[in-house]
Amino acid sequence: MKIFNLFLGQHKIVKQLAMLLGGIFLFSACSSVKNGKSNTSKDKMAAYLLTYFKDDTHGLYFALSKDGYTFTDVNNAKPVIAGDTIAEQKGIRDPYIMRGNDGYFYIAMTDLHIYGKQKGYRDTEWERPGEKYDWGNNRDLVLMKSKDLIHWSHSILDIDKAYPEWNVGCVWAPELIYDEAKDRIMIYFTMRKGKGKTKLYYAYMNKDFTALETTPEILFEYPDSTKQILDADITKLPDGRFCMMYVAQENPGGIKMAFSKSINSGYVYQPEQIDFEKKSCEAPNVFKRLSDNKWVLMYDIFSVNPHNFGFAETSDFKNFTNLGHFDEGVMKRTNFSVQKHGAVIHLTKKEAERLAKHWNLNFLF
Repeated sequence: MKIFNLFLGQHKIVKQLAMLLGGIFLFSACSSVKNGKSNTSKDKMAAYLLTYFKDDTHGLYFALSKDGYTFTDVNNAKPVIAGDTIAEQKGIRDPYIMRGNDGYFYIAMTDLHIYGKQKGYRDTEWERPGEKYDWGNNRDLVLMKSKDLIHWSHSILDIDKAYPEWNVGCVWAPELIYDEAKDRIMIYFTMRKGKGKTKLYYAYMNKDFTALETTPEILFEYPDSTKQILDADITKLPDGRFCMMYVAQENPGGIKMAFSKSINSGYVYQPEQIDFEKKSCEAPNVFKRLSDNKWVLMYDIFSVNPHNFGFAETSDFKNFTNLGHFDEGVMKRTNFSVQKHGAVIHLTKKEAERLAKHWNLNFLF
């Protein structure tokens, strides 16, 4: 009996140790990707991919990084996809990229060209009368899907056509996140009805990633109804909670946080503005460093000339360290500038090298 009890005690210790190690691994795996599958030894993440756009082209751009600090544009600061080939308004803005749980990459973008009249794409300042629908007044989002980051399928998601009773004024800045409970990609975006205030909405995509499967609903209500909110970015934290970064158009406009135990509701307002800018900024995006348990908040400082990104770093989503701007601190660009509204995901070594090879970029590990 003593021998059996000794064995049982050792078995319990081994089991507890295994559970502890498993928990550590789970924390690491869950912490290392923002969307989609956790890492395995087979597909270990080794690089970073930044998507962004530029005002002068309204096209889609890719930049790669091995360390999450220095980024190099894969096409020497030229679009990898021209906006006039995929958007109804002949231009895209606000590209967001997600690694799906199914082996695909997904991109969602605003279908809008703010210089469409100057470029000869339309005869009016906006697609529809500004006095009725206000600034921008686009109605569509551009959706793309790919297995290899090179060959993309694409479709147009027309929110106004799907819900004409809403009198949609604009649909901007879409982002994506996989909802494990529903086994669907949740799309969330900024929308204005008529000339009202912009608010944050969410809905679920169909499995083909071509249309909405549910009717958009409010994602979060700002306590001050006189202020506009926009540009949400949701990150699942290691403890299971969700952190939503977003822009509140206070004075100056900047980045705030809200937390929830649910992916699409229950976000609790926090009054602090967490960016480090003296002037207004927008387009928050959070990505995790592969080297340690730190996350980087990246945002677009549209109030400075030339345009630039600002960065802050955190390990607890409570305290943030200012990393400065691109090329003014530890974050660097090697061959591009005046980028806008970025998003970052992790890539494997194989994925990064395949993408670099396609664009003739020397990016070997």
